[in-house]
Amino acid sequence: MTTAQTRRRTAEQLKELAETAGRELEDASPLDILKWATDTFGARFCVTSSMEDAVVAHLASRALPGVDVVFLDTGYHFPETIGTADAVSAVMDVNLITLTPRQTVAEQDAEYGPKLHDRDPDRCCALRKVKPLEEGLASYEAWATGLRRDESPTRANTPVVGWDERRQKVKIAPIARWTQDDVDAYVAEHGVLTNPLLMDGYPSIGCAPCTRRVAEGEDARSGRWAGSNKTECGLHG
Repeated sequence: MTTAQTRRRTAEQLKELAETAGRELEDASPLDILKWATDTFGARFCVTSSMEDAVVAHLASRALPGVDVVFLDTGYHFPETIGTADAVSAVMDVNLITLTPRQTVAEQDAEYGPKLHDRDPDRCCALRKVKPLEEGLASYEAWATGLRRDESPTRANTPVVGWDERRQKVKIAPIARWTQDDVDAYVAEHGVLTNPLLMDGYPSIGCAPCTRRVAEGEDARSGRWAGSNKTECGLHG
């Protein structure tokens, strides 16, 4: 590992690095973006995955075999999501790191009352997603996500490399410019693991209590927090 990969950079240096890379890598392929990330950050780089599919994890494993893949087990996942995470760990050249909230669901229910996700979904997401990820990313300088610009209007301006102001880290979205057709083609070509719920009417998969099937013609993320104004869990806000 090079000196650049072992020394700690300041937030200012990381931000400048992100802004420069965002411009220079805008038209680069996802694999080239991830190769840049792994060359630049080494062990201080990780991939996050919701286990909707393992496309970014698969791409990153090609750039850096044994790459850390961070998965948030909220305690509310569909069994299929947990099964996908287990399968990714078993068959892909990655190091799966599972993060859990400080409280179990039962402990959270005891403190805040049952079904907090129905009464205050923002707080539930903050407790079970945002805080655990913030703590889990503490030792990294950069993290990658599977965000795509075509997923929703709120993600239309996602940079391929940007600055995560909240966490003071470089945030990489290697497939930001891809469409769903691009994702499907990559999955087919490489036999990438996907969550079986994707074939059962769930084009966007979150926690079970807050995710429903999507009708034909609806926006892919319309099944998330249906019936409310909530569109994001806060991880990318």
